[in-house]
Amino acid sequence: MEQDGLQCMNAHERQRMVARHRDSARVHGYSTDALFWTSRGLQKQLFTVLAEVGVAAGDSVLDVGCGFGDLYSWLRGRKLTVEYTGIDISPDILEIGMRMNPGLNLLCGELFDFDWPQASFDWLLLSGTLNWQLHDDGAYMRRLVSRMYALCRHGVAFNMLDARKIDAELLGEMRAYEPDDVLSFCRRLSPDCHCRTDYLPDDFTIYMLKR
Repeated sequence: MEQDGLQCMNAHERQRMVARHRDSARVHGYSTDALFWTSRGLQKQLFTVLAEVGVAAGDSVLDVGCGFGDLYSWLRGRKLTVEYTGIDISPDILEIGMRMNPGLNLLCGELFDFDWPQASFDWLLLSGTLNWQLHDDGAYMRRLVSRMYALCRHGVAFNMLDARKIDAELLGEMRAYEPDDVLSFCRRLSPDCHCRTDYLPDDFTIYMLKR
């Protein structure tokens, strides 16, 4: 594991996020509350949309910001047995995830902590991780999405809060994005991009495909 300091999350913001999830894990344990999701149903709805990018049985998947590894369990429940790797910067959340899923490949770190070569995974999926406010005008998001796309063989799917539908003053430590701005950036990396807004009133998902 070798950290690229020019690409990684701001060290202060990273520590804040680790501390936030340490506290939530201690209070809530294995629960969607520990991950700041409002319900298990919402989590599953987001998983459904992410997987519809084209994930198939036998594919390899890197789950960026994996939390407890719930995406793996969800995929397996739908007969989508995949070669799963999950990464998360919270050792406390991962510790619970490893107890819940013995033997599952869960690694502690952010994407830039790992030196995987390009096209290492069929799919890279991300749910919710980019909704935290990092006070960098989206710079880390753009670096992360670029790295995710470089690491995929087939494609990338990630979701975000929709700035058109949410009052920014109500977001607190979260942030939202303009879908058109994110899609425009993604199209600089991939000519085959699509934005979905058909599943929740205040969320959107970007698909980036390699053909």
